[in-house]
Amino acid sequence: MALGISSDELLGILMPVLVYWIYSGMYVILESFEKYKLHSRKEEEEKNLVSRITVVKGVLLQQSIQATINFLLFKVIEGNDAMAAADFAGQPSSFIVIIRQFVVAMFVLDTYQYFTHRYMHHNKFLYRNFHSYHHRLVVPYSFGALYSHQVDGFLFDTMGGALAAFLSGMSTRTSTFFFCFATIKTIDDHCGILIPGNPFHIIFWNNTAFHDVHHQLCGGKYNFSQPFFVMWDKIMGTYMPYSLQKRAEGGFEALPVKERKDD
Repeated sequence: MALGISSDELLGILMPVLVYWIYSGMYVILESFEKYKLHSRKEEEEKNLVSRITVVKGVLLQQSIQATINFLLFKVIEGNDAMAAADFAGQPSSFIVIIRQFVVAMFVLDTYQYFTHRYMHHNKFLYRNFHSYHHRLVVPYSFGALYSHQVDGFLFDTMGGALAAFLSGMSTRTSTFFFCFATIKTIDDHCGILIPGNPFHIIFWNNTAFHDVHHQLCGGKYNFSQPFFVMWDKIMGTYMPYSLQKRAEGGFEALPVKERKDD
């Protein structure tokens, strides 16, 4: 296992970071459109327990850890790069292979993150010392998507992504595209803005309103699924349905449609 770094590996390390700040920055600009937001800026300032500057610092630290793990991951999956190069040598099935890898990786990531996320909430030690950092953002916003304690971020996001790429058999280049896609989806889930025509909100039930319910005080034991599907919440009985209501002062509010008993 050579310790040098290839151009594909360098892109795989840098691209998810760049995509994170560019895409979340777009949502920061859109925050001025109150009529599409789930929460007002005043509500954010009253409920959130950390400042935006603290969140930026925490995310940058988390991304430095992810970059290190991604570098090691790419060294492990180097063999997949040779097979991918052979696939692309005139074989049209290579695109079908990539689609299959994406589907497998999405399923693996969702499965891993659902059960890890749920356990983080039900284990009082893990929640109090690690996962509660993420829930200091009662009102989520775009660039707070990866804000968490380093242990929580490593176990939940970093290891989940690495496991998904490894088990799906992705090459370095394909895993880079997958990491960028998952990053965009995670930001979208935390953005708190319901822009009309957003394809993520049309295609996926797991969206910013769904995840907003989880960040509410009444939703901490529900809607654990991330970042693509809601199947595990449905299967395991932790799905909290909601309705979108217009707020008098503008914007929307995601309200649970029925009260549920604690597990």
